[in-house]
Amino acid sequence: MTILRHTIFTLFCCLWLAWPAPAQALSAEEEVRTLLSSIKQIQAGEGLSQEQARKNRENSEKALALLAMDELSRKALGKYWTKTSPENQKKFSALLGQLFIHVAFPNSAKFFSGLKLQFDRGHIEETRAVVPMTVIHKEEGEVGIEFHLEKAGGGWRVVDVYLDEVSMRNNLRNQFYKVLKENEFSELLRRMENKLKEAKT
Repeated sequence: MTILRHTIFTLFCCLWLAWPAPAQALSAEEEVRTLLSSIKQIQAGEGLSQEQARKNRENSEKALALLAMDELSRKALGKYWTKTSPENQKKFSALLGQLFIHVAFPNSAKFFSGLKLQFDRGHIEETRAVVPMTVIHKEEGEVGIEFHLEKAGGGWRVVDVYLDEVSMRNNLRNQFYKVLKENEFSELLRRMENKLKEAKT
C-alpha cells in the first residue's frame, strides 16, 4: 500500500470511528445523562473568562444537539406551524434553539447544581422512551422529572421534559398561543428576539 493510500485509509477509518455505529449508539438513559452533564457544566454570571465562555458554548451546543429541535418546534407551535411560511418556521426553530442555549440551559444549570440525580426504571418501546428520575432540591423538595425521547438517526433525542407531570413543550405552546391568538407571527418572532437580546446582555 502506498503512503498516500495508507494515509487516506487511516483518515477514513478515523472518520468512521468518530461516528458510532447504530449498535454502539447510546441508550436513552445515557443520552439523558450526557445532556444533564453538559448542562451542569455551563457557568452563568458576568466576568467569565474566554476559556469559560468557550466551554459554555461547547457544552451548550452539545446539549442542544441532544434535543429534537425540529420536533420540539413543530409541537410547540401546534396548529400554527402549518399556518406560517417555511421561512418563519426556520426562524422560529433557530430562535427557540438560541433561547434554550442562553436562557433555559443556564437556568437548568443553576437548578441541577450540586443535586444528586436518581434515575428510575424507564420505559422503552421501539422508537420512543421515557427516562424518569428524581432529585431532591433544597428549596423545591423532591422533584420528579421525566425525559421523553424518540429515535432519530440511530440515536435518541429528547422531545419533551415533564417536571412534576408538567410538560415543558405544552408550557411553551401555551405561551406561544397567547401571543399568536391576538398577534401576527412576526410579533412572536420579535418578542423571542427581544428575549434573546436581554439574555445576552
